[in-house]
Amino acid sequence: MIIAILVLFFTVVFSGFLVKVFPPTNIKWLKMALSFSGAYLFTITIIHLLPDVLVGNNGYGVGYWVLAGFFLQLILELFSHGVEHGHIHHHQDRVGSMPFLLLGSLFVHSFLEGSILVEHRHGVADHSHHHAGDNFYLVLLGITLHHIPAAFALMSVLLSRLENFRKAFLWLLIFALGSPLGIIFSNTVLAQEAPDGLVYTALTGLVAGNFLHISTTILFESSPDHHFNRTKLIATLLGLVLAIISDFI
Repeated sequence: MIIAILVLFFTVVFSGFLVKVFPPTNIKWLKMALSFSGAYLFTITIIHLLPDVLVGNNGYGVGYWVLAGFFLQLILELFSHGVEHGHIHHHQDRVGSMPFLLLGSLFVHSFLEGSILVEHRHGVADHSHHHAGDNFYLVLLGITLHHIPAAFALMSVLLSRLENFRKAFLWLLIFALGSPLGIIFSNTVLAQEAPDGLVYTALTGLVAGNFLHISTTILFESSPDHHFNRTKLIATLLGLVLAIISDFI
């Protein structure tokens, strides 16, 4: 748990400093990173999260949670403007103002992602249902890859608003704390609940739907008008291959 908390927190922190290396006006690398992370997220959702939450549960009930997660993300993006999947919007007429709704929606999004990173607890419930425990590091890698372009996009937006790196970085820490707090919540507050309990089932279903929305949006946006782009295709296939190979490690 400590490793996951540190990895997710410092991934966002270090990604925030990428704006000093890569100017927001040159985001070719960002599109490649999004294609890679989008393919990885989609794959682990299909081969890990959905099977995990369906085994030992009422499939129809889980389906409602997945749908809720999908449309919850749609609502959150009304406030985040797609920062989760790398959209960078600059509002020069609002310089000096803080995008609180954007930060709030991203915090909720990040908190939910962290909440499904539950360490496997031996002797709790049925061992035929491992939930996210046995896939802990696979899901952790997916969230980490997803947070890199998201943190860069958020830092770019904050800089355009505040025009001060230090202030923008301090606000970025709200996003950085989202997933770690989600991990702490699930591994302490809900520590006694069975892996196939209602709360874990709901959280995993919500995040699965969330990931499906984000990953498909990224993949569709990576090929607008179905134009062929060799580099993005390679990045997408690499993300797919990494997720599949990791299933056998």
